[in-house]
Order: sequence, then C-alpha cells, then structure tokens
Amino acid sequence: MVTLSSVDELQTTEEALEKIKDSYPELFKKLLHVVGLTRAFQFKYQYMGCLIMDEDASEFTPEFVMPSVISLYKEEVQKLKDDQNIHILQKTFADYETIGYAKISMLVLGQSPESLLGASYIK
Repeated sequence: MVTLSSVDELQTTEEALEKIKDSYPELFKKLLHVVGLTRAFQFKYQYMGCLIMDEDASEFTPEFVMPSVISLYKEEVQKLKDDQNIHILQKTFADYETIGYAKISMLVLGQSPESLLGASYIK
C-alpha cells in the first residue's frame, strides 16, 4: 500500500500511540509483540491491521507459509484482540487509517515521524 503522510498526521498518530502506551501499558505491550511478530515473520502490516480491525485480510494473507505458522500468528493477534481495551486501539487505527498500518507499526516500533515522511511502500 502506498501512502503519503504529512509530518503533522504522523506526529498526531505518534501522540495517540504514546497515550495508549501510557494509559494502557498492557495493551501496548501486546501490540508491540504482534508488530514484532509481523516484522519477524515478514508478513505484511496490512495483514496484521486487517486482522486487528476485523477486516477482510484474504488479499494480504501470506503465501507459501505453513498453516501452523499462520495459526500461531492468528493466536497471538487474538490475544491482543482479547484485551479488554482493544476498542481503544481499534479506534486509534480507524482514526488514523489514512496513515496506513505499516506506518502506524513503524511508529509503534519507535521510528520517528520525520523518518516516515513522504511516499513510502512498506508491506
């Protein structure tokens, strides 16, 4: 997914994620875990975001990956979704959907908004 973001949008998104980190540390910890798994498995962040947001993820489902790995990944995403405060995260994802799940994930991992400026293509 190609997204074009302004520094203001990215900074606002970063601030929203910081609020989650401060106010809901367990939720943020679970999100960080899922983002890390997504990166480690080299899955598309769009796939992760679709699963979290209960959107159709079929277009982004990893190909040529053992079903057991997909199952394990989905279990970890479900642990995040089972958090009592998941609605907070889902609202944040919805509020900043124009940023894209990839850039949101990069902010979760600690990248600066300035490093994500302009058009980028992150799966």
